[in-house]
Amino acid sequence: MLAKEIYDKYEVVVGLEIHAQLQTKSKAYSADSTAFGAAPNSNVSPISLGHPGTLPRFNEKTLEYGVRLGVACGSKITYENQFARKNYFYADLPKGYQITQDTTPLCTGGKVLIKDENGQDKYIGITRIHMEEDSGKSIHDLDPYNTLIDLNRAGVPLVEIVSEPDIRSAQEAYNYVTEVRKLVRYLEICDGNMEEGSLRCDANVSVRLKGNKEFGERTETKNLNSIRNVFRAIEYETKRQIEVLESGGSIHMETRGFDAVKGETISQRSKEMAHDYRYFPEPDLQAVFVKDEYVNTIKESLPPLPNELFDRYTKELQLSAYDAEIITEDKAFALYYEELTKHTKNYKAAANWMMGAVKSYLNENALSIDEFPIAPKTIAEIISLIDEGAINNSIANQKVFPALLEKPNSSAKAIAEENNWIQESNSDAIDEFIEAAIAKFPEKVEEYRNGKVGLLGLFMGEVMKASKGKADPKLATQLLKDKLDK
Repeated sequence: MLAKEIYDKYEVVVGLEIHAQLQTKSKAYSADSTAFGAAPNSNVSPISLGHPGTLPRFNEKTLEYGVRLGVACGSKITYENQFARKNYFYADLPKGYQITQDTTPLCTGGKVLIKDENGQDKYIGITRIHMEEDSGKSIHDLDPYNTLIDLNRAGVPLVEIVSEPDIRSAQEAYNYVTEVRKLVRYLEICDGNMEEGSLRCDANVSVRLKGNKEFGERTETKNLNSIRNVFRAIEYETKRQIEVLESGGSIHMETRGFDAVKGETISQRSKEMAHDYRYFPEPDLQAVFVKDEYVNTIKESLPPLPNELFDRYTKELQLSAYDAEIITEDKAFALYYEELTKHTKNYKAAANWMMGAVKSYLNENALSIDEFPIAPKTIAEIISLIDEGAINNSIANQKVFPALLEKPNSSAKAIAEENNWIQESNSDAIDEFIEAAIAKFPEKVEEYRNGKVGLLGLFMGEVMKASKGKADPKLATQLLKDKLDK
């Protein structure tokens, strides 16, 4: 372990490769199902198993989803898309090669907006996004003597998103993967589930002295299966490389793995010994041509994207950055809020209900917003009743909201009226409750008038208790102060 000032002399340079498994119903080049969780080696066919004489057929949804992502990132869409064979031999690659794109990636350029470590906006450039197919899965922990192979995943369509080396910390890498995962979920092209392997990340890491323009030698840490592990692997690899350089050693280009239990990266193979992939054009697939009309049609069909919603919420609706961030974390949650804002102009109250009562109910019952029983219009009605002074926040949260969960098709106003929860706004009636509270604590009245203004809460508590929570708190507070200040 070196002194902190030694580590501080260096900066890390990171580029990430994210593999996003596309949510198509069939595989990239065959009609095999892509359903997750099927029995091992059941979603296969002679085509995905690479039997002699079989021919691939391109899945058009792969193209649509890839273009959708490219448009969302502001990338240039390639007109003529050629396919290539990437040759290597491994047990979970049944054909002995992977169909991918080499010289004509579907998308080039573009960027993803993230927050840097100081919370400032920063764009991470995109080098390329290309289409390819996934390999099968090697399973090492079910049999103590053998590695098992499940080829259900072989042939599932992927897009690989290759970033520019613009990332300068483990936290920025964490934020970038978070944003990419959020984006593919909003676009509904990938579920982003890293635990199931539908989103995986490789991290290319190098270090250099601050102020240097030349990149250091990099290592590649493969198959990081959680955003947290992306952060941990980059943190460890950064420190490891600095310690090697400070001890007089040098960094060698190599592929490394990450041991999540130990929190360490482990050397797997040097690049000098890596397989020669021998890319060459895929002879069994014709080029796919993407016309401007096709791109424009997809552009017009895009849903609102998280950064667009964040900007609208903070600038137009005047929400805090924190509120906007929480609401836009999940697309369905954001769309519920979008619908809610069509029925109320009290956008802050709407956000508070979303992040308070609604989110608490969903978390307590392990539900998604799609399963929430109360319609946005009804939540807006609760907000309206509060704004009009018909009910207070306490009645709304503790009584009206739970009652609506039981009878979601009822109106908030009807439930409040049926249960006699409409608050008392009649000043004569409230005066009676105030007189009773003052009569109950005559000595406290003197103390209040002698300067102990904090006793106002005691009297208000009595007023609300006497009115069974129905007294308008704002009106009651004003009337109470007027009485006590006489």
